[in-house]
Amino acid sequence: MHTSPADAATRATASVPQLVVHDDAIRANTAAFAARTHGRLMAVLKADGFGHGAIARSVIDAGASSIGVTTIDEALAVRAAGAAVPVLSWLNPIDADFAGAVLADVDIAVSGVELLSAVSRAAVGTGRRARVHLHADVGMARDGAPPETWAALCTAAFELQQHGSIRVVGVMGHMSCADRPADPQNDRERLLFDNAVRTARRRGLAGFVTHLAATAATITGVGGTHDVHRIGAGLFGIDPSGTSTDLEPTLSLTAPVIATREIAAGTGIGYGLDHVADRRTNLALLPLGYGDGLPRSASERAEVQVRGRRRPLVGRFSMDMVVVDTGDERLGLGETVTLFGRGHDGEPTVTDWAGWADTIEHEIVTRIGTRVARVHRSTTSIDDQEACDAHR
Repeated sequence: MHTSPADAATRATASVPQLVVHDDAIRANTAAFAARTHGRLMAVLKADGFGHGAIARSVIDAGASSIGVTTIDEALAVRAAGAAVPVLSWLNPIDADFAGAVLADVDIAVSGVELLSAVSRAAVGTGRRARVHLHADVGMARDGAPPETWAALCTAAFELQQHGSIRVVGVMGHMSCADRPADPQNDRERLLFDNAVRTARRRGLAGFVTHLAATAATITGVGGTHDVHRIGAGLFGIDPSGTSTDLEPTLSLTAPVIATREIAAGTGIGYGLDHVADRRTNLALLPLGYGDGLPRSASERAEVQVRGRRRPLVGRFSMDMVVVDTGDERLGLGETVTLFGRGHDGEPTVTDWAGWADTIEHEIVTRIGTRVARVHRSTTSIDDQEACDAHR
Protein backbone atom coordinates (compact mmCIF):
# COMPACT_ATOMS: atom_id res chain seq x y z
CA MET A 1 0.00 0.00 0.00
CA HIS A 2 1.39 3.41 -0.98
CA THR A 3 2.12 5.81 1.91
CA SER A 4 2.11 9.51 1.12
CA PRO A 5 4.40 11.95 2.95
CA ALA A 6 1.29 13.52 4.42
CA ASP A 7 0.07 10.19 5.85
CA ALA A 8 3.49 9.51 7.32
CA ALA A 9 3.62 12.94 8.91
CA THR A 10 0.15 12.44 10.39
CA ARG A 11 1.08 9.12 11.97
CA ALA A 12 4.39 10.49 13.22
CA THR A 13 2.64 13.25 15.13
CA ALA A 14 -0.47 11.34 16.26
CA SER A 15 1.11 10.36 19.59
CA VAL A 16 2.13 13.91 20.51
CA PRO A 17 0.21 17.18 20.93
CA GLN A 18 -0.67 18.68 17.56
CA LEU A 19 -1.50 22.18 16.43
CA VAL A 20 -3.46 21.74 13.22
CA VAL A 21 -3.37 24.80 10.96
CA HIS A 22 -6.44 24.92 8.74
CA ASP A 23 -4.99 26.48 5.60
CA ASP A 24 -8.36 26.53 3.85
CA ALA A 25 -9.72 28.83 6.59
CA ILE A 26 -6.70 31.13 6.30
CA ARG A 27 -7.23 31.36 2.56
CA ALA A 28 -10.96 32.04 3.01
CA ASN A 29 -10.28 34.83 5.54
CA THR A 30 -7.59 36.30 3.29
CA ALA A 31 -9.88 36.27 0.27
CA ALA A 32 -12.62 37.98 2.28
CA PHE A 33 -10.27 40.79 3.34
CA ALA A 34 -8.84 41.09 -0.18
CA ALA A 35 -12.39 41.67 -1.43
CA ARG A 36 -13.19 44.08 1.41
CA THR A 37 -10.06 46.15 0.70
CA HIS A 38 -10.39 45.95 -3.10
CA GLY A 39 -7.06 44.14 -3.38
CA ARG A 40 -5.16 46.51 -1.10
CA LEU A 41 -4.35 43.84 1.47
CA MET A 42 -1.03 43.64 3.32
CA ALA A 43 -0.97 40.28 5.11
CA VAL A 44 0.77 40.70 8.46
CA LEU A 45 2.71 37.50 9.17
CA LYS A 46 4.74 38.58 12.19
CA ALA A 47 5.60 36.19 15.05
CA ASP A 48 5.79 33.19 12.73
CA GLY A 49 2.48 34.07 11.13
CA PHE A 50 0.73 34.56 14.47
CA GLY A 51 1.98 31.11 15.44
CA HIS A 52 0.63 29.47 12.27
CA GLY A 53 3.99 28.89 10.57
CA ALA A 54 4.92 29.24 6.91
CA ILE A 55 1.73 30.50 5.25
CA ALA A 56 3.01 33.22 2.89
CA ARG A 57 2.19 31.08 -0.12
CA SER A 58 -1.41 30.60 1.05
CA VAL A 59 -2.16 34.27 1.68
CA ILE A 60 -0.58 35.45 -1.56
CA ASP A 61 -2.54 32.86 -3.55
CA ALA A 62 -5.71 34.03 -1.77
CA GLY A 63 -5.27 37.69 -2.68
CA ALA A 64 -2.71 39.41 -0.43
CA SER A 65 -0.81 41.98 -2.48
CA SER A 66 1.99 42.55 0.07
CA ILE A 67 3.30 41.17 3.36
CA GLY A 68 4.20 42.91 6.61
CA VAL A 69 6.40 41.62 9.43
CA THR A 70 8.25 43.12 12.36
CA THR A 71 11.94 42.26 12.00
CA ILE A 72 14.25 42.06 9.02
CA ASP A 73 14.94 38.41 9.91
CA GLU A 74 11.24 37.70 9.49
CA ALA A 75 11.20 39.56 6.19
CA LEU A 76 14.20 37.65 4.87
CA ALA A 77 12.53 34.36 5.83
CA VAL A 78 9.45 35.35 3.84
CA ARG A 79 11.66 36.23 0.87
CA ALA A 80 13.52 32.91 1.19
CA ALA A 81 10.16 31.13 1.06
CA GLY A 82 9.65 32.57 -2.42
CA ALA A 83 7.34 35.53 -1.80
CA ALA A 84 7.67 37.87 -4.77
CA VAL A 85 5.30 40.59 -3.48
CA PRO A 86 6.44 43.69 -1.55
CA VAL A 87 7.53 42.89 2.02
CA LEU A 88 7.68 45.50 4.80
CA SER A 89 9.64 45.26 8.07
CA TRP A 90 8.66 47.91 10.62
CA LEU A 91 10.42 47.27 13.93
CA ASN A 92 14.22 47.16 13.96
CA PRO A 93 17.09 48.42 16.14
CA ILE A 94 19.54 50.90 14.72
CA ASP A 95 22.18 48.20 14.10
CA ALA A 96 19.85 45.85 12.20
CA ASP A 97 20.90 44.25 8.91
CA PHE A 98 19.58 47.06 6.74
CA ALA A 99 22.01 46.16 3.95
CA GLY A 100 20.56 42.66 3.84
CA ALA A 101 17.08 44.13 3.68
CA VAL A 102 18.01 46.44 0.80
CA LEU A 103 19.62 43.60 -1.15
CA ALA A 104 16.52 41.45 -0.63
CA ASP A 105 14.24 44.29 -1.78
CA VAL A 106 12.62 44.52 1.66
CA ASP A 107 10.88 47.78 2.58
CA ILE A 108 11.93 49.33 5.89
CA ALA A 109 9.81 51.50 8.17
CA VAL A 110 11.60 54.36 9.96
CA SER A 111 10.38 56.59 12.76
CA GLY A 112 13.30 58.94 13.33
CA VAL A 113 16.12 60.76 11.60
CA GLU A 114 18.83 58.69 13.30
CA LEU A 115 17.29 55.43 12.14
CA LEU A 116 16.74 56.86 8.66
CA SER A 117 20.41 57.82 8.47
CA ALA A 118 21.45 54.27 9.41
CA VAL A 119 19.26 52.86 6.65
CA SER A 120 20.69 55.38 4.18
CA ARG A 121 24.30 54.49 5.06
CA ALA A 122 23.58 50.79 4.63
CA ALA A 123 21.96 51.42 1.26
CA VAL A 124 24.96 53.41 0.03
CA GLY A 125 27.12 50.41 0.86
CA THR A 126 25.01 48.18 -1.36
CA GLY A 127 24.86 50.58 -4.28
CA ARG A 128 21.07 50.40 -4.24
CA ARG A 129 18.25 52.58 -2.90
CA ALA A 130 16.46 51.57 0.29
CA ARG A 131 12.68 51.46 0.05
CA VAL A 132 11.38 53.35 3.09
CA HIS A 133 8.02 53.83 4.80
CA LEU A 134 7.92 56.83 7.14
CA HIS A 135 6.08 55.88 10.33
CA ALA A 136 4.03 58.57 12.09
CA ASP A 137 2.82 58.26 15.68
CA VAL A 138 -0.82 59.35 15.62
CA GLY A 139 -1.60 58.81 19.27
CA MET A 140 -0.19 55.62 20.80
CA ALA A 141 3.10 57.08 22.11
CA ARG A 142 4.69 53.82 21.05
CA ASP A 143 6.41 53.38 17.69
CA GLY A 144 6.38 56.10 15.07
CA ALA A 145 7.69 59.65 14.92
CA PRO A 146 5.82 61.99 17.31
CA PRO A 147 4.20 65.07 15.71
CA GLU A 148 6.96 67.42 16.91
CA THR A 149 9.65 65.50 14.99
CA TRP A 150 7.61 64.47 11.95
CA ALA A 151 8.41 67.47 9.73
CA ALA A 152 12.14 67.07 10.36
CA LEU A 153 11.93 63.38 9.43
CA CYS A 154 10.13 64.21 6.19
CA THR A 155 12.71 66.88 5.32
CA ALA A 156 15.60 64.50 5.97
CA ALA A 157 13.90 61.82 3.91
CA PHE A 158 13.44 64.20 0.97
CA GLU A 159 17.12 65.21 1.08
CA LEU A 160 18.33 61.59 1.20
CA GLN A 161 15.96 60.70 -1.59
CA GLN A 162 17.45 63.52 -3.67
CA HIS A 163 20.91 62.10 -2.96
CA GLY A 164 19.80 58.71 -4.22
CA SER A 165 20.20 56.51 -1.12
CA ILE A 166 16.54 56.02 -0.28
CA ARG A 167 13.12 56.17 -1.88
CA VAL A 168 10.06 56.93 0.26
CA VAL A 169 7.42 54.45 -0.88
CA GLY A 170 5.01 54.66 2.06
CA VAL A 171 3.68 56.68 4.97
CA MET A 172 2.12 54.66 7.79
CA GLY A 173 0.46 55.01 11.19
CA HIS A 174 -1.39 52.80 13.66
CA MET A 175 -4.63 53.45 15.53
CA SER A 176 -5.05 52.94 19.27
CA CYS A 177 -8.82 52.55 19.69
CA ALA A 178 -10.07 51.12 16.39
CA ASP A 179 -11.71 48.22 18.24
CA ARG A 180 -14.07 50.83 19.74
CA PRO A 181 -15.56 52.52 16.65
CA ALA A 182 -17.47 55.16 18.64
CA ASP A 183 -14.36 56.35 20.50
CA PRO A 184 -13.63 60.00 19.58
CA GLN A 185 -9.92 59.16 19.62
CA ASN A 186 -10.42 57.58 16.20
CA ASP A 187 -11.37 60.95 14.71
CA ARG A 188 -8.32 62.61 16.27
CA GLU A 189 -5.96 59.96 14.98
CA ARG A 190 -7.35 60.09 11.45
CA LEU A 191 -6.85 63.86 11.44
CA LEU A 192 -3.30 63.50 12.77
CA PHE A 193 -2.50 60.97 10.05
CA ASP A 194 -4.01 63.13 7.32
CA ASN A 195 -1.89 66.03 8.58
CA ALA A 196 1.21 63.82 8.55
CA VAL A 197 0.55 62.85 4.93
CA ARG A 198 0.06 66.50 3.94
CA THR A 199 3.30 67.45 5.70
CA ALA A 200 5.19 64.75 3.82
CA ARG A 201 3.88 66.08 0.53
CA ARG A 202 4.66 69.69 1.44
CA ARG A 203 8.25 68.58 2.15
CA GLY A 204 8.52 67.39 -1.46
CA LEU A 205 7.70 63.70 -1.06
CA ALA A 206 5.29 62.12 -3.54
CA GLY A 207 4.33 58.81 -5.09
CA PHE A 208 4.05 56.93 -1.78
CA VAL A 209 1.25 54.69 -0.53
CA THR A 210 -0.53 55.40 2.76
CA HIS A 211 -1.66 52.87 5.36
CA LEU A 212 -3.29 53.42 8.73
CA ALA A 213 -5.90 50.68 9.23
CA ALA A 214 -5.16 47.27 10.72
CA THR A 215 -7.74 44.50 11.26
CA ALA A 216 -10.07 46.28 13.68
CA ALA A 217 -10.02 49.58 11.78
CA THR A 218 -10.72 47.77 8.52
CA ILE A 219 -13.66 45.82 9.93
CA THR A 220 -15.23 48.81 11.71
CA GLY A 221 -14.37 51.26 8.93
CA VAL A 222 -12.80 53.84 11.27
CA GLY A 223 -9.42 53.79 9.51
CA GLY A 224 -10.55 55.91 6.62
CA THR A 225 -9.73 55.28 2.97
CA HIS A 226 -6.06 54.65 2.32
CA ASP A 227 -4.01 52.72 -0.18
CA VAL A 228 -3.19 49.66 1.95
CA HIS A 229 -4.83 47.81 4.86
CA ARG A 230 -2.59 45.81 7.21
CA ILE A 231 -4.48 42.65 8.22
CA GLY A 232 -2.91 40.29 10.73
CA ALA A 233 -5.29 38.87 13.34
CA GLY A 234 -8.20 38.84 10.92
CA LEU A 235 -6.44 36.37 8.64
CA PHE A 236 -6.53 33.92 11.53
CA GLY A 237 -10.18 34.33 12.43
CA ILE A 238 -9.65 36.93 15.15
CA ASP A 239 -11.71 40.13 15.17
CA PRO A 240 -10.34 42.56 17.80
CA SER A 241 -13.51 44.65 17.50
CA GLY A 242 -15.84 41.75 18.23
CA THR A 243 -18.22 42.91 15.51
CA SER A 244 -17.66 40.39 12.70
CA THR A 245 -19.23 36.94 12.45
CA ASP A 246 -17.77 36.09 9.04
CA LEU A 247 -14.25 35.03 10.02
CA GLU A 248 -13.18 31.40 10.25
CA PRO A 249 -11.02 30.17 13.17
CA THR A 250 -7.85 28.62 11.81
CA LEU A 251 -6.32 26.44 14.55
CA SER A 252 -7.09 23.20 16.37
CA LEU A 253 -5.02 21.98 19.34
CA THR A 254 -5.19 18.32 20.33
CA ALA A 255 -3.27 16.05 22.69
CA PRO A 256 -3.20 12.30 23.40
CA VAL A 257 -4.08 10.80 26.76
CA ILE A 258 -0.91 9.41 28.34
CA ALA A 259 -2.27 8.15 31.68
CA THR A 260 -5.62 7.59 33.40
CA ARG A 261 -6.78 6.78 36.90
CA GLU A 262 -9.85 6.58 39.07
CA ILE A 263 -9.84 8.64 42.26
CA ALA A 264 -12.03 8.76 45.34
CA ALA A 265 -13.98 11.73 46.62
CA GLY A 266 -11.74 13.98 48.67
CA THR A 267 -8.63 13.41 46.53
CA GLY A 268 -6.58 16.54 45.81
CA ILE A 269 -5.13 17.16 42.34
CA GLY A 270 -1.97 18.97 41.28
CA TYR A 271 0.28 21.50 42.98
CA GLY A 272 -1.20 22.92 46.18
CA LEU A 273 -4.09 20.43 45.94
CA ASP A 274 -6.25 23.41 45.01
CA HIS A 275 -8.80 21.14 43.38
CA VAL A 276 -10.37 18.44 45.54
CA ALA A 277 -12.68 15.91 43.91
CA ASP A 278 -16.21 16.07 45.30
CA ARG A 279 -17.06 12.58 44.05
CA ARG A 280 -15.47 9.42 42.74
CA THR A 281 -14.30 10.23 39.22
CA ASN A 282 -11.84 9.44 36.46
CA LEU A 283 -8.86 11.55 35.43
CA ALA A 284 -6.89 11.71 32.18
CA LEU A 285 -3.40 13.20 31.90
CA LEU A 286 -2.41 15.25 28.82
CA PRO A 287 1.28 15.90 27.97
CA LEU A 288 1.27 19.69 27.58
CA GLY A 289 1.10 22.63 29.94
CA TYR A 290 2.17 26.22 30.41
CA GLY A 291 5.59 25.33 28.96
CA ASP A 292 3.75 24.68 25.71
CA GLY A 293 1.73 27.89 25.86
CA LEU A 294 -1.37 26.98 27.85
CA PRO A 295 -2.03 30.05 30.03
CA ARG A 296 -1.67 29.08 33.71
CA SER A 297 -4.22 31.76 34.55
CA ALA A 298 -6.86 29.50 32.94
CA SER A 299 -6.38 26.85 35.64
CA GLU A 300 -9.68 25.74 37.16
CA ARG A 301 -11.55 27.53 34.37
CA ALA A 302 -10.66 25.85 31.10
CA GLU A 303 -12.46 22.98 29.42
CA VAL A 304 -11.55 20.48 26.71
CA GLN A 305 -13.63 18.27 24.43
CA VAL A 306 -13.65 14.53 25.06
CA ARG A 307 -15.81 12.12 23.05
CA GLY A 308 -18.02 14.94 21.84
CA ARG A 309 -18.62 16.65 25.19
CA ARG A 310 -16.81 19.25 27.24
CA ARG A 311 -14.91 18.23 30.34
CA PRO A 312 -13.08 20.48 32.84
CA LEU A 313 -9.35 20.75 33.34
CA VAL A 314 -8.78 20.41 37.07
CA GLY A 315 -5.96 21.52 39.34
CA ARG A 316 -3.21 23.99 38.56
CA PHE A 317 -1.64 23.74 35.13
CA SER A 318 1.87 22.29 35.31
CA MET A 319 4.70 23.14 32.94
CA ASP A 320 4.34 19.88 31.03
CA MET A 321 0.91 18.48 31.86
CA VAL A 322 -2.74 19.15 32.61
CA VAL A 323 -5.43 16.90 34.06
CA VAL A 324 -8.94 16.34 32.69
CA ASP A 325 -11.82 15.24 34.89
CA THR A 326 -13.66 12.76 32.66
CA GLY A 327 -16.39 11.85 35.14
CA ASP A 328 -17.68 8.30 34.77
CA GLU A 329 -15.79 7.76 31.49
CA ARG A 330 -12.38 6.08 31.57
CA LEU A 331 -10.44 7.16 28.48
CA GLY A 332 -8.07 4.94 26.59
CA LEU A 333 -4.34 5.59 26.37
CA GLY A 334 -3.59 7.50 23.18
CA GLU A 335 -7.16 8.75 22.86
CA THR A 336 -7.28 12.27 21.41
CA VAL A 337 -8.56 15.21 23.43
CA THR A 338 -9.32 18.59 21.78
CA LEU A 339 -8.20 21.62 23.74
CA PHE A 340 -9.52 24.10 21.20
CA GLY A 341 -10.75 24.02 17.65
CA ARG A 342 -12.88 25.89 15.14
CA GLY A 343 -16.05 25.51 17.22
CA HIS A 344 -18.00 23.67 14.54
CA ASP A 345 -18.69 20.67 16.80
CA GLY A 346 -19.07 22.37 20.15
CA GLU A 347 -15.41 22.18 21.11
CA PRO A 348 -13.76 25.07 22.99
CA THR A 349 -12.36 27.82 20.81
CA VAL A 350 -9.46 30.23 21.03
CA THR A 351 -12.03 32.83 22.08
CA ASP A 352 -13.07 30.61 25.00
CA TRP A 353 -9.45 30.20 26.09
CA ALA A 354 -8.84 33.95 25.90
CA GLY A 355 -11.83 34.46 28.19
CA TRP A 356 -10.67 31.83 30.66
CA ALA A 357 -7.20 33.39 30.76
CA ASP A 358 -8.46 37.00 30.82
CA THR A 359 -6.37 37.85 27.76
CA ILE A 360 -6.80 38.33 24.01
CA GLU A 361 -7.00 35.68 21.32
CA HIS A 362 -3.75 36.94 19.75
CA GLU A 363 -1.83 35.80 22.84
CA ILE A 364 -3.37 32.33 22.84
CA VAL A 365 -2.46 31.57 19.21
CA THR A 366 1.06 33.01 19.33
CA ARG A 367 2.22 31.35 22.54
CA ILE A 368 1.89 27.66 21.54
CA GLY A 369 5.42 26.31 21.91
CA THR A 370 7.72 24.36 19.63
CA ARG A 371 7.17 21.04 21.42
CA VAL A 372 3.72 20.97 19.83
CA ALA A 373 3.86 19.53 16.31
CA ARG A 374 2.48 21.74 13.54
CA VAL A 375 0.42 20.11 10.79
CA HIS A 376 -1.02 22.15 7.91
CA ARG A 377 -4.32 20.84 6.65
CA SER A 378 -6.85 21.76 3.99
CA THR A 379 -10.47 20.63 3.94
CA THR A 380 -9.78 17.36 2.22
CA SER A 381 -6.13 16.60 2.83
CA ILE A 382 -2.93 17.57 4.55
CA ASP A 383 -0.55 19.65 2.48
CA ASP A 384 2.34 17.28 1.75
CA GLN A 385 5.11 19.84 1.78
CA GLU A 386 4.09 21.63 4.94
CA ALA A 387 2.96 18.52 6.85
CA CYS A 388 6.45 17.11 6.46
CA ASP A 389 7.60 20.14 8.44
CA ALA A 390 5.38 19.17 11.39
CA HIS A 391 8.29 19.06 13.85
CA ARG A 392 9.99 22.27 12.73
